[in-house]
Amino acid sequence: MNIFAKLGHDIVRLWSEYAGLYLSGVWNTVSLAVLCTAVGCIIGLLCGVLNTIPFTNNDNIFKRILLRAIRIINQIYVEVFRGTPMILQAVVIYYGLPYFTNYALRFSNVWLCAFVVVSVNTGAYMSESVRGGIISIDPGQTEGAKAIGMTHWQTMTNVILPQALRNILPQIGNNLIINIKDTSVMSIIGFTEFFAIHKSIAGTTYQYFPSAAIEMVGYLSLTLIASFLLRMWEKKMDGAGSYELVQVDSLTMTAGTYSHPKRGSNYDEQSKEFRGRVKQSLKFGRNRGER
Repeated sequence: MNIFAKLGHDIVRLWSEYAGLYLSGVWNTVSLAVLCTAVGCIIGLLCGVLNTIPFTNNDNIFKRILLRAIRIINQIYVEVFRGTPMILQAVVIYYGLPYFTNYALRFSNVWLCAFVVVSVNTGAYMSESVRGGIISIDPGQTEGAKAIGMTHWQTMTNVILPQALRNILPQIGNNLIINIKDTSVMSIIGFTEFFAIHKSIAGTTYQYFPSAAIEMVGYLSLTLIASFLLRMWEKKMDGAGSYELVQVDSLTMTAGTYSHPKRGSNYDEQSKEFRGRVKQSLKFGRNRGER
């Protein structure tokens, strides 16, 4: 029998017998990854906003001390959770808390522990992404918002964060895809996600590679679907390429339409037409001056 035919036969047999277990593992993986990414984004958003609150030496001393303390705590949190593997974080939180507290503090639910570990880990990465997204916005927009009397909170919620969210959207997608794959390390504390199901089935049937092939196809399918949905979301947030300009007075003519120019023959034709209109208007102005 051809080796590929044998592999296909083993994969079909494993799937026909254990499809329910594989799908339950997929569900646990997807639900944990999506939920933890959402909560991690909220944690990162709070940390990023708190880390960018401005203060000067003229501010109240208590405000300065509080903001400095927040930034130090946030920096420690980010460096610890970005600088250590998630698998060790799961071991420390799940097994370390009972060890150091004489079992006074412990997670009785493995799912809850996995949720806390992945969410806090994601929040550490998103904190820096949010901070970078906020810094990337033109400072002139913040100055303009302050000039019209907006508070820092109003400026952040109405001007800065909506733009920063669009800038960090690719990073949110990256974290979701990373979480889909990295939730596999939660099997170290007994969480039955997709990879833990594979280890259990492979240990029972001794079909390690066929089961691993199913895992590979499953993870690849999940990440491709996530990438497709996130690209659709990015495209929706970009808005339309053409839109009608605002009409202030109903008695006046519409201000016109605007289209994002595209490079190529069409763009060259538009450029020539625009230059022709400019020359015509200048010629008309000279003729009126001579009269």
